[in-house]
Parts: sequence; structure tokens; C-alpha cells
Amino acid sequence: MTNAAEQTAIPITAGRLIHWAFLYDVLLWFMSFGGEQKFRGKALDLAELKPGESVLDIGCGTGTLAIAAKRRVGSGGNVYGIDASPEMIARAEKKARKAGVEVGFKNTLAEALPFSAGQFDVVLSTVMLHHLPRNIRKQCSQETRRVLKPGGRLLVVDFANSVGVERGSVLTGFHRHGRVNFPDVIAMLNDAGLNCVKSGPVGFGGLQFVLAAATEAT
Repeated sequence: MTNAAEQTAIPITAGRLIHWAFLYDVLLWFMSFGGEQKFRGKALDLAELKPGESVLDIGCGTGTLAIAAKRRVGSGGNVYGIDASPEMIARAEKKARKAGVEVGFKNTLAEALPFSAGQFDVVLSTVMLHHLPRNIRKQCSQETRRVLKPGGRLLVVDFANSVGVERGSVLTGFHRHGRVNFPDVIAMLNDAGLNCVKSGPVGFGGLQFVLAAATEAT
């Protein structure tokens, strides 16, 4: 497991970074009325996670989803989480140790993934894409396709700019600074070789999802 304290270089990204990791967890708990775990479970259901699969959580934040994913895939699977914020990675590692769950966390960029081609069965991107400018989203999509196995799955969950936000829902009001245009996201994923399988509302606030499959190698 990578120790964030041993990493000497902080990656530079054009995306938006959050450095207040502990406060992030506290605020998220209050904003979701304690419903974050339910949301994370729903995301893993949408990703159709199976025991033994290899999973990458892009923009993993403080590691809650990656830890839950590791519990889903079990001892036969493996999970990595990456985030450009060193504070987020440090807290994620601390939470994983406390939970007794082995997850590999790396302080690195979504647009330059340090993994081999075809390494993962599933890539997760939850409430992260809106942090990235359009050109970085495109690079992230291309990198996601590269690290996915042929037929592997990508789950994107984010705030849609065409969907009304429900009051009192999980994450409502927490990321007011950004939304994404999901038709544009689906077209971008398709260009990268990730074809939409399912899409629609998540059932939490204004969140939408896309489940895409990596095209078979030619």
C-alpha cells in the first residue's frame, strides 16, 4: 500500500482540489443527513461490482467508496484509489487502516494514471468529473479506457445541469460549484471507446449516472 507521507512530489492539475479532508467528511455527513453510506452502496450497485474484480476509484477523496468497494470484491479482488489532493489520500489511508481494509491509495492525477493498460475490471468516478475542465475530462476518459480491460465497466456519477436538485437529499448543496452536461459526457466517453450501457437518475439529489463498457480490442 502506498504511503502518502512518502510521496515527495505533489501532482499539479488544472482541476479543482479540496485540501480540507477531515472537514470534508464532517460536512458530507451533515449534508447527507448521515446517508452517505447508502449513497455509496447505491453507486456500487450501479457499477455491478462482483467478488474478485479489480477496481480503480478516480478522485477517491477520503476513501469511503474505495473501502466499500474492497469489501464488495473481497480478498480475491483488489482496489486502488487515486486523488490529486495529498490531504485526501492521507486521510483515506488512515481510514483504511482503521477499517482493517487493504486498499492501494496513490496521490496522482486522473489524466495521467500510473497503471498498466487493461489492469482493471471497473473504474469508478463519483462526484468528481465536475471538478475537471473539459480538456482534462477528455484526457481522463482516454486514460480510463486505457486501464480498463476490454469489456470492463466505467461508472460516472455526478450532478447533471439539466436535473433539479431535491431538497434534503444526499450531497444536496455540497458541490454547488459545478455540474456536467451528461449528453456531452456520454459523447466524450464514446469517443474514448467507452460505450454507454445504462444512464439515468441515481435517486439522490440532482445526481445522474452513466455506466459505460470498454470496447473490445481490435
